[in-house]
Formats: sequence, C-alpha cells, structure tokens
Amino acid sequence: MILVEFTIGGLSYQALNGGPHDQFNDAISLSVTCQDQAEVDRLSDALTADGGRPVQCGWLKDRFGVSWQIVPEALLRMKKDNDPAKSKRVMEAMMQMFKLDVGKLEHAYEGAT
Repeated sequence: MILVEFTIGGLSYQALNGGPHDQFNDAISLSVTCQDQAEVDRLSDALTADGGRPVQCGWLKDRFGVSWQIVPEALLRMKKDNDPAKSKRVMEAMMQMFKLDVGKLEHAYEGAT
C-alpha cells in the first residue's frame, strides 16, 4: 500500500492505493467548477491529453483513469433557477454533451430552439 500527501489550492489531501487486490474504479471522482468556457476548454483538453477521454455530461477520464467532471459555474446557476422548465431544458441539453458548452446551455436555458 502506498500513501501520498499533496496540497491543492492550499488544502491538504491524502490518497492511497488499496494494494494489488483492489482494482481502480469510479468510486472516486473529482469535480472542478470553472468560471467560463475558456477554463472548461483548457481543463478538459489538458485532462484528456495523452490518453484521457471525454465522457458524457462534462465527465472525463484522465490518462490515469481518474474520473473528473468539469462544470461551468453558469450550469450551477441555471440549474438553481426557480423556473423548473428552465432547469429541465438545461439538464436535457447537458445530457447531450460531452464537454459542456456554456453557450448551448444558455441557449437551452432561454428556451431558444
């Protein structure tokens, strides 16, 4: 078993492997909230480089097999809208995407076809 300690954004984390008898799986994933489309694109592209792959709804797997969800702040804001029709349209649009597209999400939010 290997234990590593690391710091991200000033916060301390620990991670360990379970040894050869525990297979890596999706029991853990990381989520990153992004300020805008440029940040979504930059992180998604970097994390899928060198063997990573996009997965539906803004999820992706990096080259090590770790699951990430790259979430634009705008999606979180739109999902919290008091108008359930707007929230539903945004969720339906998101379900059709791999890398999340803020412009298309906003388009769905406004009800434009």
